Amino acid sequence: MLRLEPRLEASRTWAALTPVMAVAATMVAGAVMFALLGKDPLVAIRTIFWAPLFDPALAAYARPQILVKAAPLILIAIGLSLGFRANIWNIGAEGQYVMGAVAGGGAALAFYPLDAWWLFPFMLFCGLLGGLLWGLIPAFLKVTFRANEILVSLMLVYVAEQYLASVALGLLRNPDGAGFPGSRNLQTYESAHNAELIAGTGIHLGVVTAALAVVMVYALLRMHRTGFEIKLSGQSPRAARFAGVNQAVLTYFCLGTGGAFAGLAGIFELSGPSGQLSIDFNVGYGFTAIIVAFLGRLHPFGIVFAGLLMALTYIGGEMAQFMLNLPSAAIQAFQGMLLFFLLSMEFLTRYRIRIRRLERN
Repeated sequence: MLRLEPRLEASRTWAALTPVMAVAATMVAGAVMFALLGKDPLVAIRTIFWAPLFDPALAAYARPQILVKAAPLILIAIGLSLGFRANIWNIGAEGQYVMGAVAGGGAALAFYPLDAWWLFPFMLFCGLLGGLLWGLIPAFLKVTFRANEILVSLMLVYVAEQYLASVALGLLRNPDGAGFPGSRNLQTYESAHNAELIAGTGIHLGVVTAALAVVMVYALLRMHRTGFEIKLSGQSPRAARFAGVNQAVLTYFCLGTGGAFAGLAGIFELSGPSGQLSIDFNVGYGFTAIIVAFLGRLHPFGIVFAGLLMALTYIGGEMAQFMLNLPSAAIQAFQGMLLFFLLSMEFLTRYRIRIRRLERN
């Protein structure tokens, strides 16, 4: 008979193995799904994971695009990881991403068509502030009224989406857009455009910022008292209280930082690849970043690899849709499988499977 036995402490070996096992299980389950859709599973898996990196005809375009796609995922996930480490669960990064884009985009459009060097930094500040303030709402409610931050942050996503639709149809709608919803395209507004750093690659300042955020959070966790308090609160809340950790301040810090990073990701995406505030501006980066954070085991450099892997599924998935006529829902299901297998295998880090023989009477 199989029996689950709790481990005295989480297994580091299984913690390292479960992401690899989850990816392998996702490939197997994905192959079955593609076969049921009438596609060659090996060709589909190869198109998603191999072609963007090594196909001579596609890699020159796809490789830099993987970095561009990974940047917002890494930036959001690195902010979420701080709270997750401290058992503070910010599930509303999608809303913070949206509000960062609305705040930063609104700041730029308020000065249109001003040509000034300070406009783009001001946009970034407003985007960061928009995400920060949206993240502080669940922090305030949790500290003051003991509201569950999971529910509050998640519900605020839908509030942010409705506000985005409102400004896209009203306050920020392009007056020269012939009545169509959506703001002016910031790619045509030179002072507000997040231009390419390397021509022809699409790589912009958001990619650099994501890399800096990874280094900064790694240093925080390794060298700063706040990083120690975050880890201690996650591992032993009772020990954290005895050590004098102010849980209220930590809650504000983790949810505020997660919101600020998500807001930055939103304004970088708006002023760069997206260009326009529209009803469908949000594409789920805030939710996907949760997968990235856990796939990277909440470690800054692990999140980098997880973000690149998830970006590879995006770019490879787009190629599979075009080359193999796969539906977009299949690619989304494929990404969802990754989270499912990751969470379902997580128990192996805290439990071991024992085989016990039944004795016959």
